[in-house]
Amino acid sequence: MAVSYDLLRTFLAVHRSGSATRAAELLGLSQPAVTAQVKSLEQHLGRPLFDRLPRGMAPTPAADELARRVAAPLDALEDLTLDDPGEVFAHAVHLGGPAELTCVRVLPALAPMVGEGLRLRVTLGLPGDLLAGLAGGRLDLAITTQRPRQRGIRAEPLCDEEFALVGAPAWAGADPDRAPLVAYAENLPILRRYWRTVFDTRLTREPAVVVPDLRGVLAAVVAGAGVTVLPRYLCRAELADGRLRTLLEPELPPVNTLFLAFRPGGRHPAADAVRGHLLLLGRSWS
Repeated sequence: MAVSYDLLRTFLAVHRSGSATRAAELLGLSQPAVTAQVKSLEQHLGRPLFDRLPRGMAPTPAADELARRVAAPLDALEDLTLDDPGEVFAHAVHLGGPAELTCVRVLPALAPMVGEGLRLRVTLGLPGDLLAGLAGGRLDLAITTQRPRQRGIRAEPLCDEEFALVGAPAWAGADPDRAPLVAYAENLPILRRYWRTVFDTRLTREPAVVVPDLRGVLAAVVAGAGVTVLPRYLCRAELADGRLRTLLEPELPPVNTLFLAFRPGGRHPAADAVRGHLLLLGRSWS
């Protein structure tokens, strides 16, 4: 008995997304319907295609081989049905990223696409959580400071962010080693890197203020609470109007690369459009 197109289409969606829930959303089906179709295909083939995990579904070698065989023909059939440009935004894009870059740069960059029909669902978080969400099929795209090492995930450089030691005008000329520190976390991750790179020393001081959002760090420093290290894009306006001063201009300031991670081979035109748009604009963000 031949396997139906619908079963293979559902299988491929699960294989590519890593999740019955995300596959259901992409296909416009219920999650139980997707699960039932996968079970039906497994029964027909007489072998398991996925290992059921607490978060997502991991393909077996048999599933990888089946996906390799059916992906191209199914994609070709799918292309024949995508004649309407409106279908590009038929499904929502689940995007994850760091709070500051996402709110300050990514969301404004994607606003014109929302006007064209894009539906966007945003998750803010740390790199490990975002990459786990991408691997588990809960995200379509993830912006992260870590280059992913997980199987089935690729990443492209999005932009570089340059870090600057800044403070309110009252702290101009002050010794950074004596000024109160305003930090993102207790272990001073950004400040420690700056001190190690620029001053070639280990920073061991306790911060005066800790705010787990760089926008809050910025607000505290503008108000005069102390000094900090911030990405230049985040404090560009405050530096331009004089509310902040750059306290040091090193010859080689620390730079951090951000990556746009995705699962290759997926059939999600909206996610592909968002990825291409961000990679194009990201060239001007560095």
